[in-house]
Amino acid sequence: MDYRFIKTEKSGPAFIITLNRPDKRNAISTHVMDELMAAAAEAEDDGDMRGIIVTGGDAFFSAGADLNEAQALARPADTLKYLRKWHRTCRAFEENNLPTIAAVEGFCMTGGFELALALDIRIAAEGSSFALTSARIGTVAGAGGTQRLPRLVGPANALEIMFDADPVDAEHAHRIGLINKLVPKGKALEIAKERVEHWATRAPQSLAYIKHTVHTGLQMDLTSALDYETFLVSTIYETKDRREGIGAFLDKRTAKFTGE
Repeated sequence: MDYRFIKTEKSGPAFIITLNRPDKRNAISTHVMDELMAAAAEAEDDGDMRGIIVTGGDAFFSAGADLNEAQALARPADTLKYLRKWHRTCRAFEENNLPTIAAVEGFCMTGGFELALALDIRIAAEGSSFALTSARIGTVAGAGGTQRLPRLVGPANALEIMFDADPVDAEHAHRIGLINKLVPKGKALEIAKERVEHWATRAPQSLAYIKHTVHTGLQMDLTSALDYETFLVSTIYETKDRREGIGAFLDKRTAKFTGE
């Protein structure tokens, strides 16, 4: 598929999506959202892909939502429609069967930050920064930031980030668990690809089930979540990959997973 506002690339088992509006500092418009959702679906449908990486390039990840579009919202119904599109975009990655990584160089702001929060893993380079700047412009983060951020770093850290509305440097972000890996400048994408290559040695359905079990279970009480886990585990025990994986372990050989 041809894209105008993003670029896509397959690198081994990794499907790489690069935000491509450098003149707008990769601001995310509704057209960008459409392309992000389409690319996420394209990656999921490709049986050779084992992970999705979203990046903004070497200089910055994203300045956030396209404020020209946001400023033009005149009615509550328009705002609701706009925000629902943001939520669909984030869920396209959060609910995707493939593991997802945000590879961040430079600044990652508000809407771009909220997109990164919807990805499974965040890898950021030294010198990168993160902010939810909504309080500066009289709004509230509306693409999931008020909900995903406290679930990731705890309510106190999340509130401080949102109250301050100032950039958080990568070192602090790493300390509070906002990012998984802090890497040398210019290496975020490279390290992200290495992670996907490693995951490609694991059973694809295991990764998908793990992802869905964690994300769904976090919305449940513990007893319900454990019941959900039990159901999914009993389901995956019927797969060929489960028989291959355990058989390979007992035979002391490398498993050959097919995704079946």
